[in-house]
Amino acid sequence: MKHQYETVFILTPVLSDLQVKEAVKKITKFISDQEGQLVYEDNWGLRKLAYPIQHKTSGYYNLLQIECESSLIEKLETEYRRDERILRFMTIKLDKFAVAYSEKRRNLKREKENSAEAVTHSTEA
Repeated sequence: MKHQYETVFILTPVLSDLQVKEAVKKITKFISDQEGQLVYEDNWGLRKLAYPIQHKTSGYYNLLQIECESSLIEKLETEYRRDERILRFMTIKLDKFAVAYSEKRRNLKREKENSAEAVTHSTEA
């Protein structure tokens, strides 16, 4: 039975934007190759860490919401551990309330982006 999971991972800050995108693409490709489905992807960008990790004080945060079998999570976390670019990761299983909240949050974000685009287009005209 498939469940929804949310996974956040932090990439080392010494990577270029291209390297960050390539690392995220590698993880999303791994998920799809293992018959998982990517529901949502959000790049939070470079942020300060709460405490130093491997002598680094910042990192690139990425959030993925996936739908997959529970056996994939163990494989995914092994993949995280093998990748030297990943400083930390956390994966949680979403219950039905968390799934509903996440969908609501995505819709609100989409509405804000659409209204901001509408304002931008009206001021350019």
